[in-house]
Amino acid sequence: MGRTAEPSRATFLRAVAAAALGPAMGPVMGAADAAGGRIGGGAAGGSGRGDDRPDGAGPLVVTKVRDLTGPGLTTRFRMEATDLGIPVRVPDGRTLFVFGDTFEEARVGGGWWRSPVGLYSTTARLEEGVVWSGAVGGEHARQLWAYEHDNPLFTTVLPSDVVLVDGVLYLHVTVHRGWGGVLWSEIWRSDDSGANWRHTGARFPGNAHGGLFQLLTWELGEDGHVYAYSTGFRRNGPVLLHRVRSNALADPTAYEPWGHRDGAWAWGNAPTPVLEGGFGELCLRRLDGRWLLVCFNAAEARIEALVMDRPTADLTGVDRRTLIRDAPWGREDDTHVAQPYGGYVIPGSHLDDLHLTVSQWRTGPEGWPYRVMQFRVRGLAASAASAASAASDTSDTSGTS
Repeated sequence: MGRTAEPSRATFLRAVAAAALGPAMGPVMGAADAAGGRIGGGAAGGSGRGDDRPDGAGPLVVTKVRDLTGPGLTTRFRMEATDLGIPVRVPDGRTLFVFGDTFEEARVGGGWWRSPVGLYSTTARLEEGVVWSGAVGGEHARQLWAYEHDNPLFTTVLPSDVVLVDGVLYLHVTVHRGWGGVLWSEIWRSDDSGANWRHTGARFPGNAHGGLFQLLTWELGEDGHVYAYSTGFRRNGPVLLHRVRSNALADPTAYEPWGHRDGAWAWGNAPTPVLEGGFGELCLRRLDGRWLLVCFNAAEARIEALVMDRPTADLTGVDRRTLIRDAPWGREDDTHVAQPYGGYVIPGSHLDDLHLTVSQWRTGPEGWPYRVMQFRVRGLAASAASAASAASDTSDTSGTS
C-alpha cells in the first residue's frame, strides 16, 4: 500500500502541541504570542494559592519547585527538549521517568528525535527537587526500543502511563500516523527496572470504544485488579473506566468496562463516561488510603485533582480541585502556567504533600520552552476530608427526610 502524504516533522509536532492544549488554549496562545510575552516558567521557590472551595475548605498551596529538563539540566543526556516525564518506582528502588517526543537541542525538532525515553532519579527529598542519576541506554538517553520515526507505517510512539505489577513494568503507548491518527495503542514490559523492553503482544485499535481508549492511566488495587481510566488523544472527549486482573494485562479481551444500564452501574456493561468534558493526560494513583486522579482538563485549560475512596466512585460528587491554570506568556506564577499539560504524580508523594511533573510547550517558530517542570501541592488531604465530611452530612440529612 502506498504511503499517504503526511505533515513535516515540525508541522506534526506543532499540531500535537496545539491539540494537547485543547481548543480553549488557542485564543490565549495567540494573544500572548502577539504581545511578545517572555519565554519562561513561574518563579521557582514562590508559592501560590489554588482554588478556594465554596464549602469552606482552605486553599491549596502550590509551588513550582524547579525545571526538570532543559539546557544544563538534561544536556548531558542529549535531551534538552522533551515532555511528559511519567514517573514510576522501579524494583531496584530508583524512580524511572518516561518522556515523550525528545530532541537533542532546546527546541522542537532540534535533532535526534526519540520517543519514548527514560531517566532515573534517586532523589529522596522531593521538596528539594528531582535530580537525575542516569538514563536508560547509558551515557545518553536512548529510545526505549528501536524504530524509525516517520517510517512508512507510523510517525511516532508516545507513552500514556506505566505501572509496576509483581516486579514487572508495563508501559501503555499510542502509535501515531501524522497528527490525530492514532493507529493503535499497545503495551510493552520491562523485567529489569526499565533497562530493556519487549512487546507483550497486547494491541488495542485506535477506534476502540469510540476512540476513548487511547490515553490511559492505570493503578493496581488491593483486590488484584488494575483499574484504568482512559480518554481520546484529541483532548476533546470524556473519561471511561475499565478494570483487568493484574495477571491479564496483556490480554485485550480481559478488560472489563464500567457502564450504566437499566438504572444501575455494573462491570461488563457497555462503557459509560464517568467524567464528562474534554480531557487529555490522566494519572491515577493510590495515596494514603485514597485514590487520586490528576487530569489535564483541556476543555478548560487547567490541571485538576480528584480524590475518591474507590475508582468506581461517582466522580461528579468527589472532591475536585484546580491545581494549575493556563496563563498568557509573561504572566505566570506558581498556579498559572502558559500552555500547561500533563500532570503526573511523583512516587514519594502524599495527599498532604503532592509532587507532580507538568509539561509546557510554546508552539510557533520558537519551539521552546518544551520541557518538564516539578510542582508541589499542599492542602489536598484537608480539602478531601472536608468534602467527605460535607458529603456525609448531606447523606445523613437526605436519609432522614
